[in-house]
Amino acid sequence: MPAATNQSETFVFLAAKVDGKKTLGRRAARDEAVLARELSNQKLILLRSWKLPAWIAGESDKPLGLKDQAEMTAQLAQLTSRGVPLVETLDVTAQAVSNKARPRVLQLKDMVSQGTAFSRAAIETGAFDEVTAAVFGAAERTGDLAGAADQLCRNAKRRLKIRETAQTLLFYPLIVLSISLMVGVFMLVVVVPQVSQAMQSAMGPDKQLPAITRTLAAVGIFLRTNPLTVIGAVLAAIIAIIFLHKPIARALARLTYVLPVMRDLVLAQETARFFSVMAALATGGVPLAEALGVANQTIHHPKLRTQLDTLRQSLIDGGLLRSLIDEVDALPVGTRRLLMAAERAGNLDEAFESLAEDHTDLVERLSGRFLAVLEPLLIVGIFFLIGGMILAIMAPMLALSRNAFG
Repeated sequence: MPAATNQSETFVFLAAKVDGKKTLGRRAARDEAVLARELSNQKLILLRSWKLPAWIAGESDKPLGLKDQAEMTAQLAQLTSRGVPLVETLDVTAQAVSNKARPRVLQLKDMVSQGTAFSRAAIETGAFDEVTAAVFGAAERTGDLAGAADQLCRNAKRRLKIRETAQTLLFYPLIVLSISLMVGVFMLVVVVPQVSQAMQSAMGPDKQLPAITRTLAAVGIFLRTNPLTVIGAVLAAIIAIIFLHKPIARALARLTYVLPVMRDLVLAQETARFFSVMAALATGGVPLAEALGVANQTIHHPKLRTQLDTLRQSLIDGGLLRSLIDEVDALPVGTRRLLMAAERAGNLDEAFESLAEDHTDLVERLSGRFLAVLEPLLIVGIFFLIGGMILAIMAPMLALSRNAFG
């Protein structure tokens, strides 16, 4: 862990411009003296500063978001490849990332300017995850920080693409189901009770409405006359989901591993992420077994994770990838054959990059297939939701028409 003197704080400051006007701003710095020096470089005179608590400043131990990582590594690759000093590069990068990430990048810049190695500063500030920090460490040993940053940028963009695809898969059914639920609640609370009352009056007191109509009308009237109870129940359900979100997420994840269409999609997503990480580590010169130790941590698929852990241990014990990879049958046969050939040819880094691209494309194809299966299932679900209420409305009408026409 870093020493306290290396930790940057977030300040709100009041400063004077050259023309005498005052400006209010927010900036990360190790202490007030560093803040005053950095502001003076921008021709600002610090008048007063207030240190923000971490919970207000939005500071977190989590790594930067993928968008910020992609932007930061892109800037690192472009500027360092053109000979711009690393400290100046980080200063420029801090202006390119989001406001939330800027204090962390400035903290990283401060540590590097004091002589801390970039990879160590990346770990101590928590700006990057273990995978990225390992790649930067390998790049420092080989002297190719620009190349490593470029590889990490492609990796981050590829992971963003996979995440956006996953979000699309989630948002589409959520939007459709939300609209259907709102329509269903409106019909249940407003339409069905009114129609049932009108039909009961038309049929007379000696006859009863169909059971489905009476049931849905009773539910609708209860919801309409007991709003506080309903709101309390909804809030209780939301609180329960918040507190139990981890076991719920684990249960849903286990379910995706066995559902016919979802299991292929989830495996493709995890495989694409795995090869993206392996490509970044291999390009940075990280040994294969060590790279597997880092990349395996990104895998949650139980079968694939177990087989890859076994593969790593066998490599540590002296085995060869080309004779061991065939045992990882969670990977497609073509993928295993390509890795065997790549190891013989000595270009595993290119093979990992190619496989990452191929599996990212596979995720897109499987996502389209999943949506094609999901659409008719949603239609069937909407039919049962809305159709049941339409049936509750039509049933007494049909009964009334039979009585009217004998």
